[in-house]
Amino acid sequence: MSIPTIKLNDGGEIPVLAFGTGSWLRGKAATEYVDNALNFGFSHIDTAAIYYNEDSVGTAIRESGIDRKDLYITTKYDGGDIQEAIRASLEKLGLKSVDLYLIHFPGLVEKDFGGAWAEFVKIKESGLARSIGVSNFTLEQLQTVVNTGTSIPAVNQIQFHAYNYASHKDLLEFSAKHGIVTEAFGSLACVSRTTLFLLRSSLSPPDARSPITTYPGGAVDSVLATIAARIGGTPAQVIFKWVLAKGAVVVTSTSRADRLKEYLAVTELPDLTEAEVASIDTAGAQGPPSPALKKLSKVLAALIAVLTVQLVVLLLVKYVVYKDR
Repeated sequence: MSIPTIKLNDGGEIPVLAFGTGSWLRGKAATEYVDNALNFGFSHIDTAAIYYNEDSVGTAIRESGIDRKDLYITTKYDGGDIQEAIRASLEKLGLKSVDLYLIHFPGLVEKDFGGAWAEFVKIKESGLARSIGVSNFTLEQLQTVVNTGTSIPAVNQIQFHAYNYASHKDLLEFSAKHGIVTEAFGSLACVSRTTLFLLRSSLSPPDARSPITTYPGGAVDSVLATIAARIGGTPAQVIFKWVLAKGAVVVTSTSRADRLKEYLAVTELPDLTEAEVASIDTAGAQGPPSPALKKLSKVLAALIAVLTVQLVVLLLVKYVVYKDR
């Protein structure tokens, strides 16, 4: 399976789907999971110094037997001397260079954006990274880097989902104007457990590593269900199609083989129509369900369950009494 790529502003290309080794994998040996991702067809691996698993990612890369030119490896700077940091990451990964090197958080360099970015430009010029970029940068912070007048970041990796799209519009427009590709992590925050269970009856019970759900029960749920039915996909796949429609790269992760297949199959599904993309935008603009509403929903669900049991008991009692007559 060949994963499509997006052209970067420096002439490089980046695969539109990436397997990430952060979140639930942070601080854990990632070899098994990266190996699975590569075997199923991922070629883009996204890691970071602060994930504390670059060494095990490197092991998976070496053991895969895949030609280096067929892989796309991203890692991130997480503090200390910038030149020493990239070399330390490369040593752990067992690589001579990475395809993309990012400033993981703006707070790491906010005292001197210009000086830090100049060091990143040196990293690119020395061939230690083919492309350089940033992560978690706001519009103002990204403008500061661009205004240094040196190399423009190729990428800004941010948390990006339907419920925060409206707040990111200005950032996305600025990025597009300068050819800065947005990478999206956390996009499945708006996919609810209920929607997934309704549309995937074979889904096993979710665990701590499932792609479910910071914001279940929100306005986006029903929209995803409708679109999923049309394209023959899952709500998660619809969200990824929506992210891709925005011109962004998807960064995701899972421990499960069935989800690896599900995520990779996204590129084979029909594209969303403009109306469908707009409907997700509109639903997301309503915002996620409030904590109070979520709590009320749980209380109501519990109350309904109790009343249902009581009703069943009442009907059984009536049946027994009627039968005895």
